[in-house]
Amino acid sequence: MPKEKIETGCRTSKPTSDRKTGSWRTFMPVITNKCTGCSTCVGYCPEGCINLIEVKDKKKAKVDYDYCKGCLICMTECPFKAIEKREEEK
Repeated sequence: MPKEKIETGCRTSKPTSDRKTGSWRTFMPVITNKCTGCSTCVGYCPEGCINLIEVKDKKKAKVDYDYCKGCLICMTECPFKAIEKREEEK
């Protein structure tokens, strides 16, 4: 019997205005120039707030901070260590 491919991870649909972060986030992920556009972070973001954009004919991840909760799962899962943690400015 052939093995079925099982998708893992969790991704919600597009963020909606009722899920905006507010002022309680402590840390925020910052995408660095090491980003290769592999989209690993996109797949692991539980809020669905990371997307790939075109930058100088290359794809790069971009975080929508209106919806980012600062869980830093993206930073943990990035195979290229292209995401850094920065303290949220109040």
